Amino acid sequence: MPDLRSAPPEVLPVEALALARGGNVDLPEVRAAADRCRACDLWSRATQTVFGAGPVPARLMLVGEQPGDQEDVAGAPFVGPAGHVLDEALEAAGIDREQAFVTNVVKHFKWRPSPGGKRRLHETPTRREVGACLPWVETELRLVRPEALVAMGATAATGLLGPGIKVTRDHGRPLESDLAPLVVATIHPSAILRARDRPSREAMLAGFVDDLRTVAARLA
Repeated sequence: MPDLRSAPPEVLPVEALALARGGNVDLPEVRAAADRCRACDLWSRATQTVFGAGPVPARLMLVGEQPGDQEDVAGAPFVGPAGHVLDEALEAAGIDREQAFVTNVVKHFKWRPSPGGKRRLHETPTRREVGACLPWVETELRLVRPEALVAMGATAATGLLGPGIKVTRDHGRPLESDLAPLVVATIHPSAILRARDRPSREAMLAGFVDDLRTVAARLA
């Protein structure tokens, strides 16, 4: 039987997915293997791999774009400012985050230095980087087996569901997909943080909560 411990670093995501499809691997093994993934170049500037976290299996799986600065340091998804927004929205929607599996389509933080060099600024992953990392998410899906999958933001939505998905148009409604019985796209919590003023932030947060309530109602 293939062993992730001996697989070449550049093919680890594909090898992990093949093992998950056969039921021959568990999440701790996959997480350990992801620490030495070299399927793209993002690992070279990141502090560490940030894999998904939560119960396995889980009824709900939430997928964002990539870890941010604080997630890169902590090694856990959604623990920074966007994570706090997510926590607030989940609570308002009546969803217990501890019962959800939370992850990203890209497992390493892509960043550039600020003009002053004191901060690391987020950069959007390329299509190639998302594609290289996608087997990790597909492996998580195989292991978590969620009843509901929520793609948060355009990078996650198009990575998982294809370029035809438009979050602004398709958010909050069930989408056709074989990834889970219920698949929904919504905005990324960081978009709320970037809103230009307080009324805009409040409106975006309300819409985000409404999308999550749709999922909660289907799971009830």
